[in-house]
Amino acid sequence: MTKRAQQFERRANDAYDTPFQAAKPLIAHLPSSCYFVEPCAGKGDLIRHLEHFSHKCLHASDIAPRAAGIKRQSIFDVRLKKRYRNLFFITNPPWERAILHPIIRHLCPQAPTWLLFEADWMHTKQAAEFLPYCQKIVSIGRVKWIEGSASVGKDNMCWYRFDAQPTSRIDFIGPQT
Repeated sequence: MTKRAQQFERRANDAYDTPFQAAKPLIAHLPSSCYFVEPCAGKGDLIRHLEHFSHKCLHASDIAPRAAGIKRQSIFDVRLKKRYRNLFFITNPPWERAILHPIIRHLCPQAPTWLLFEADWMHTKQAAEFLPYCQKIVSIGRVKWIEGSASVGKDNMCWYRFDAQPTSRIDFIGPQT
């Protein structure tokens, strides 16, 4: 049986809240007390996880916010006026390629961008356009997306860091035990 043998209905807007176990591996790769923008905030779980480690969210938005304090806004309307030191976009974006790829194109010219999505992406032809802008990949393995579920997701996950400046080298960090 393959990992895709059992199909599940996807949640609207890819509303899969980021569990703590997915956020924690990113912490070692952020400067201490950095600032971030969360443009796919959902109900704010990723914000809470990062703020637990003394990082500060400057802006939280989503096309369908599910918590107070999160602005209703398309990710494509989020614009920074200039680049700031220690300011990042950090989000768990929709994985549908028709949305994910434009998100990379939109965010990384504005600020270094950390995105959480499946590890297999880096091995596809469609990734070729974006890999020159990927500076770091932090592998985190499989994640339990549904609280209370007996099983983890079907895909191994990574945090990908994209930036406006192309690089000839990607730092790959394997999963930590």
